[in-house]
Amino acid sequence: MNQPKITRPGESQPAHALWFDRKKYVTVNFLVHKPKDVQVDIQMDKMILCCKNDTDDVFYNELYFYDQIQKFRVYDRTINVLLRKMKPDFAWPRLQKDPAKPSWISVDFDNWRDWEHEEEEGKEEFDKYADVSGDLFVTSVVSCCPAELKQEVNGKKETLRGFNIKLQDTILFPEGGGQPDDRGLIGEVPVLRVKRQGPDALHFVASALEEGQEVRLKVDWDRRFDHMQQHSGQHLITALADKMFGYKTTSWELGHQRSTIELDTPSVTPAQLQELEEAVNEKIRAHLPVSVQLLSVDDPALEKVRSRGLPEDHAGPVRIVSIVGIDDNMCCGTHVSNLSHLQVIKLLGTEKGKKNKTNLIFLAGNRVLKYAETSYNTERSLVSLLKTGPDEHVEAVDRLQKSVKLLQKTNLSLLRDLAVLIAQNFKNDPQKGNFFSLHKKEGDNEFMNIIANEINTEETLVFLTVGEEKGPGLFLLAGPILFVLTRVLELLQGKGAGKNGRFQGKANSMARRGEVEALLRRRCQHGISQEE
Repeated sequence: MNQPKITRPGESQPAHALWFDRKKYVTVNFLVHKPKDVQVDIQMDKMILCCKNDTDDVFYNELYFYDQIQKFRVYDRTINVLLRKMKPDFAWPRLQKDPAKPSWISVDFDNWRDWEHEEEEGKEEFDKYADVSGDLFVTSVVSCCPAELKQEVNGKKETLRGFNIKLQDTILFPEGGGQPDDRGLIGEVPVLRVKRQGPDALHFVASALEEGQEVRLKVDWDRRFDHMQQHSGQHLITALADKMFGYKTTSWELGHQRSTIELDTPSVTPAQLQELEEAVNEKIRAHLPVSVQLLSVDDPALEKVRSRGLPEDHAGPVRIVSIVGIDDNMCCGTHVSNLSHLQVIKLLGTEKGKKNKTNLIFLAGNRVLKYAETSYNTERSLVSLLKTGPDEHVEAVDRLQKSVKLLQKTNLSLLRDLAVLIAQNFKNDPQKGNFFSLHKKEGDNEFMNIIANEINTEETLVFLTVGEEKGPGLFLLAGPILFVLTRVLELLQGKGAGKNGRFQGKANSMARRGEVEALLRRRCQHGISQEE
């Protein structure tokens, strides 16, 4: 190979490198700002890079490959090196031969994917985001420490006991920059949470892993790609909202179903919303590239980058995500490499935010397609139920709501009349005794109180319930023997409040209502002087 002989400069530093593996090639991108005087010496088993950046800092990298290569191509303008493998279909678990990972090499997790079923070269760029189905990345366990994870399951907060795993390197993104974390597998063990701790990522798992153990990582690609689309979409919307209307983004949230951008403006007009939506989709159709570069914290170029500041525990270089000609943004999240991969963005509308701000709600990419499918299925169901066309659904539902309100009003009136009749019927019964009990599935607190008000509860114990016969419901207890209340609440699994000889509340279960009635009837028969 006719390559220049390169000697190590007296004062130099290694350039940070991002790399990813493919079926036939390995790609290495050396992150140097405006490189010049680039020299590259690539051999079958190693490569040497020497160059300068725009401030004449000198960079020198010497790298021994994990396996041999047979061909290579260097793109000088970006120092992007393409290496053809000597053994195609042979995965490289790491870039360098030495298992000790140097600090200047990182996995390009934006581009890393499984190539097990990858076809020949020449596929569309979008295929880099093909479905991930195999083992992705080989690394080793640095530490395994007992830990707890608090999460919500079916609306209830639970604390899981498990372990925080620190790996030598990872392709799983930890939560940050407004983006949720990745999910995936370490071997066969599911990763339930990934969080950042300084320069490291902690992977919470339920089972312990042995320190030093070699493991394979697999990312949940559907979740990852969805987050990439929403996050890149947010960058695009934020940049254009600022350029077009001067509306700054103060925060954003990547939600489970839809995402929200908080804009520093009290309102956004419908016309502005439509203009913004047209503009972002025009940029998507323009097929604009999205690139990533790493800059040192003292690089003057950072002054021109949009940012809300670095976290206090930040370590290492600063990551910049750029949309060509539109935006340069300090960001740690995962992104698509071209706006065309967003497919489409739909601005759903706005809501009033806090502190005189506006929340802009949006969907990007596959979420728009799912939203359209769900909306269409809902529309078909409404056509069947309402017996009207889609354009008449709102009017039909409005008519139904008015009818329901009228029926509810009529039903309440009938229930009130029924309550009065029930109470009068009891009072007119010569065999009525000193205890009255009633359960009615349909009813409410007002229904029970009308009955209790009509009956003289100074002489009669009243026990009323409404709701499902063996499920939850409401209860009312009024009369002279409330000292059995504790037992009643226990049997009904209930709670409530009372005053002036009347107690009412909610029952979690009416299954033992019969026992309560028997208890109260027995106490009435024995007289109020007896204690439970």
